[in-house]
Amino acid sequence: MNFTHTEDRRMLSDMLTRFVAEQYGFAVRDRIANSAEGYSMEFWQRYAELGAIGALFDEANGGFGGHGFDIAVVFEALGRGLVVEPFLDTLMAGDAIAAVGTPAQKDILESVQTGAMRIALAHTEPQAYYELAHVDTYAVRNKNGWTLNGHKAVVAQAEHADLFVVSARTSGDAENEQGITLFLVPATTPGLHINGYPLIDGGRAADITLRDVALRDDAVLGTIDQGYATLERSVGKGVLALCAEALGAMGAARDATLDYLQTRKQFGVPIGRFQALQHRMADVLLEIEQTRSAVINAASQLDHADRITRERALSAAKYTVGRVGTLVAEECIQLHGGIGMTWELPLAHYAKRLIMIDHQLGDEDHHLNRYIALAHQPG
Repeated sequence: MNFTHTEDRRMLSDMLTRFVAEQYGFAVRDRIANSAEGYSMEFWQRYAELGAIGALFDEANGGFGGHGFDIAVVFEALGRGLVVEPFLDTLMAGDAIAAVGTPAQKDILESVQTGAMRIALAHTEPQAYYELAHVDTYAVRNKNGWTLNGHKAVVAQAEHADLFVVSARTSGDAENEQGITLFLVPATTPGLHINGYPLIDGGRAADITLRDVALRDDAVLGTIDQGYATLERSVGKGVLALCAEALGAMGAARDATLDYLQTRKQFGVPIGRFQALQHRMADVLLEIEQTRSAVINAASQLDHADRITRERALSAAKYTVGRVGTLVAEECIQLHGGIGMTWELPLAHYAKRLIMIDHQLGDEDHHLNRYIALAHQPG
């Protein structure tokens, strides 16, 4: 199989990487990440103009990408700059709309790709512990449509979203894959309450409470009770995106550490000449390349017709990212010494982001167990 990027993907990668390096430096990113908004609408529009959002969607839905390697190229470039704009939720919520939305619902994707409309996926719940099928939020049918009640946790950039894709249980028990339905809920809907807060690795998120939220029938996204399969595919794309983002962050941490080893002197020579440090850095480089192989495999299998093949590749990549991300964070900080822990140095922020990526959409333990469980499921 040929894993060489097409010319269009190489151009997109080069353009985004250059833009992030030149326009979204650490000082700019730090200011944006710690601002009251937690992201920059100006930069969000600029990313849209560069085609970074459109690359996440296929041509049938107004984009020019949408495949695994398109997602990987975009998010690896974003990871190198610790970009906090809401790409991940745009990908997951947008993919759900693109996959099962009506023509009228899909019309909003044009505004999403221009940056005019912001969307988010409100699925995770406090007691779910990474289990995708765990949905306690419930929707009850009535003569005018539906009424939703429940609670969603850690919805990224929810305070600025215009529209949410919300999962709710319409039948079955809380852990049942059957019985989950997706709804489109505008942020201005009465009964929807947003409690925002800053995230430890920059940007903002919010918990969402739904209290007797009334929706019409046209708010249903896809087929009633059949939302799990859509969620799995859309969250799977999010898993790939996080893995590629981690790869970009690892690359930036690696480059910063190599530069430090070549310039920091002890006993009159660069510390990078010490064999013990060379061995440690070589181990880091090998592990990062192993991670790249796992991400490439996941990207190549993202559109595979067999669910087990696709999901195992994604879980394998996420497990690898969790394990190697922790190693890279620890080793790069230790190779820097005490300065590696200072907030003024970008490295500490890359380390934080790598650790937090492990805990998004399932940590390494969760995905290792999932990989094993998938091996015992019929294809």
